[in-house]
Amino acid sequence: MSALLVQGRLALVTGASSGMGRETCKVLAREGATVVVTCIDEAGANETLKLLSGEDHSVMKYDVSEHKSALELLKRIIEKYKRPPNVLVNCAGICTFPPVLEETPESFQRVLDVNLKGTFFTSQAVCKELIAAKLPGAIVNISSMTGHRGFQNMSSYAASKNGIEAVTKCMAKDMSPHNIRVNAVQPGMIDTAMSVGATQDVLDFWFAQCATKRKGRPEEVAETIAYLVSDRASYINGACVPVSGGF
Repeated sequence: MSALLVQGRLALVTGASSGMGRETCKVLAREGATVVVTCIDEAGANETLKLLSGEDHSVMKYDVSEHKSALELLKRIIEKYKRPPNVLVNCAGICTFPPVLEETPESFQRVLDVNLKGTFFTSQAVCKELIAAKLPGAIVNISSMTGHRGFQNMSSYAASKNGIEAVTKCMAKDMSPHNIRVNAVQPGMIDTAMSVGATQDVLDFWFAQCATKRKGRPEEVAETIAYLVSDRASYINGACVPVSGGF
C-alpha cells in the first residue's frame, strides 16, 4: 500500500476557492493527487492553486448550478488529462439564514440548485465518464448536522443537506456495480466564511450541545475526506460520517 493516500489519482474538487474546499485540495495534493480546482470564484480558485504541493494541478471555472456546465467541465478535464477524475469532492455550497416567514420560492430554490442539484449532477457527469472509461472512483459529498437537530432560520439549507444524504445512500447502491463508492461527511460548525452568518442563538445552541467546545477547522474535515476517497476506506460505501466534535 502506498504511503500516500491518493497517489496518482486525478481529483475534482468543487467549491474550492476557500474553506473546506481549499483545504481538501491541499490535503489531496499532499497525499499525491493531481487536483482540478473548481469554483464560480475563479480568483479564489487561483489562490488555492498557489497553495498546492506537487505539479500539474489546474483551475477550471465551474458553476455547479448550471447542468450543462458539468458536461462541459468533464470534457475540458478529459481533454487536458486524457482521463476523467476518479476522485470527486462536492464542496460547493451556499447557506442563507432567512427567517421562515421571509423565505421565498426563489431563495429556497437557489439553495437547492447549488447544494443538492449541483452535487447530484456533478456526480452524475463524473460517473458517466468513469463508467465509459471502465475506471473505479470515489465520491465524497458534503452534508451537514443541521438537518438532524434543527437550527433557526436554516430550513432551506437543512433540506438541501438532508437531500444530499439521501442521494449519497442511493447513488452508492447504483454505482457500486461500477466500482464507484459514494460517501458523505456531516460537518458540524466549521470555522469558515459560511459560519459567519450564524446568529448568536445558533452558536450558543451549538456550543451547548458539542462535546468539543469549539468550532471545527476546515482541515479536520479535509483529512476525513482524503481518507474516505482512498483505498484504505474501500469497505466504506453509502456512509454519512460526522465530523462534528461530538454534536
